[in-house]
Amino acid sequence: MISFNNVRLRNKMLIVYVLSVLIPIVLTNVIFYNITSNNVKKQKMRDISLAIEQIRNDFLAQVNAAVGISSVIYNDSILIQYLEKNYDTPSDYVNNYQSYMLAMLNKYSPVYEAIQRITLYTDNATIIYGGQVERITDKTREQPWFRQISESPLSAPLLLRTIPDYVGATGDMLSVVRRINEPGGTQQWEKLMKIDIHPESIRELFRNVTLEGNLYLLQGNEVQYTTNAALPPSRIADFSSSSVPQSTIVIEAAFSNVSYLSDWRIVGEFKESAVLEEVRKSKNFVLYLAIPNILVSTLVIIWFTRSLNSRLVKILKHMKRVKNHSFETIDRPEADDEIGQLTVEFNRMTLQIKSLIHDVYIADIQKKELQLKRNQSQLHALQSQINPHFLFNSLETIRMRSLMKKEEETAKIIHNMAKIFRKSLAWGKDWVTIKDELDLVACFLEIQRYRFGDKLDFRIEADEAVLGQMIPKMTLQPLVENASIHGIEKAKGPGLILVTVARNEEEELVCTVKDNGAGIAADKLEALLHELEHSEDIGESVGIKNVYYRLKLYYKDKVRFEASSEEGGGTEFRIVVRDEEEGASLNILSMR
Repeated sequence: MISFNNVRLRNKMLIVYVLSVLIPIVLTNVIFYNITSNNVKKQKMRDISLAIEQIRNDFLAQVNAAVGISSVIYNDSILIQYLEKNYDTPSDYVNNYQSYMLAMLNKYSPVYEAIQRITLYTDNATIIYGGQVERITDKTREQPWFRQISESPLSAPLLLRTIPDYVGATGDMLSVVRRINEPGGTQQWEKLMKIDIHPESIRELFRNVTLEGNLYLLQGNEVQYTTNAALPPSRIADFSSSSVPQSTIVIEAAFSNVSYLSDWRIVGEFKESAVLEEVRKSKNFVLYLAIPNILVSTLVIIWFTRSLNSRLVKILKHMKRVKNHSFETIDRPEADDEIGQLTVEFNRMTLQIKSLIHDVYIADIQKKELQLKRNQSQLHALQSQINPHFLFNSLETIRMRSLMKKEEETAKIIHNMAKIFRKSLAWGKDWVTIKDELDLVACFLEIQRYRFGDKLDFRIEADEAVLGQMIPKMTLQPLVENASIHGIEKAKGPGLILVTVARNEEEELVCTVKDNGAGIAADKLEALLHELEHSEDIGESVGIKNVYYRLKLYYKDKVRFEASSEEGGGTEFRIVVRDEEEGASLNILSMR
């Protein structure tokens, strides 16, 4: 048996390509493509042309029906006489409208489904407007369709896009508009008619034709209707500005022989690939040509593959072992083809990876571990230099000295400061009761009152039932600090900070931190709330952002902030947190 182990892989593939792919596949596919694609494309183009022509004729029939109705109304002398007449009383007009005009205008809709409504417009002041007779107002005269019909030198009908002005109509529609007055005539009142074509009849006309492409109804270069999903049917667009993709077939049907549709046309765009789709569906013909190609190709490929498969499988198995950190080399027979060279390079790569892992990677890990331990040692050394007990003892010594000197107010402030330091450093967990949090707030406010004197007053109110409720540590204190510094300090008069904790009617926990200080400008408040929601940078307003980000961390999407402020009238912030431990109830935190 002939061995191909020493034949280069490139030469093997070249032989397979020439014998199994190039000669049979090219010949059969060229024959198939030349015969079937040309025939199918010609037939498809004829079908598309006939379909577009049918759409043209159907659309023309709808427009002709409206034009025919306009001619009947135009030549109806009795109807024109009713519109020209000056009515002495409203009842005279109502009798004429009920007896003749209403029947005349409504008799066409049941016969012609494409006609949605017939409306007559006049400036006869003695007519009671309503139903299908409308007054020509200044708003009517501003409509584009009214200006176009007014500029027309003749009383010929025009097909225009209009905006309906009666109840129940939505979107633009196509209408046949015609002036009833003759130019230069003796009529005392201006009169015109508008016959609306039902938009659904136009949509149905385009939907009934199953074409794999986009259809456009154009007036000049304006798209009046289209089946293109990327362009809404109700929107006027410039067709000339849209680029036609390559390999697109464009077929057009115009209304050149119709005066009132002289600038209208129907254009179809179809991808050439869709037109030739039926070519790809010719499975039987393809199969008859493919069977001999597959048989010949299979036999030749099997013959060549026998020299490749076993060695490639062996390389693949060893590569999978490398993934599991097994770096075994491949025992290989002597071979000079590409697979033999690949085996040699694989063995060399395996040995290099093994050396790198043991000699470089592990050593680097050890180095990083030593560096980490050294950094941790330095951190512990720095932490050990800070002894909170020294701070507490020092503050207690100062407080006792103040008491001995009868400086009770100073001693009280030092005592409150020591309590704040002790609580902030001694709490061993992130959650505390509301009672502990309010104690911390009270200590802070006592210190602030010592600082501001009579300018600051505060009240803390809490229901007994909520004092055991758990909230994140340091939730209210930063906000109270923010209220005193940015609210009370900047205010000119006496200040009040109100801190309340209670449950509302919905069993929600309400915590309020409110001040009557300087307030926040509306634009700054809006910017602050926007920054809370969209920025992770602390920046300014550290107290508010610190509380907000910690609550977001704890409650995720169950937290909501609200705020209200009036410049010069105080500030109040509001946060809503759902408390899952108490069912569907919410924790609402209102704060500055």
